[in-house]
Amino acid sequence: MNFKKISCDDIAIGVRFSAPVFFDDGVNMFLAEGKSAKAYHLATIKRWKVPYLLSYGHIIQDFDANGVNKVEDEDVEELEDLEELDSVD
Repeated sequence: MNFKKISCDDIAIGVRFSAPVFFDDGVNMFLAEGKSAKAYHLATIKRWKVPYLLSYGHIIQDFDANGVNKVEDEDVEELEDLEELDSVD
């Protein structure tokens, strides 16, 4: 695979990639394809002093030309009420 180096400065909360992102060893995954970076991801690379990350993908642009987020929040299915069961003898 032809990995590209990604500066840790390019990783921000909400950033997503078109392919998995790996730590600088090229083996251990940092972020799965399409998953958003969270605050704990940023804290990890800072705490571990990771110099760069690797990926064969690119940053997925989630914002249009006006800076509006194109990704809508995921809907969470509502839970149905549980029906009461007769006692089991």
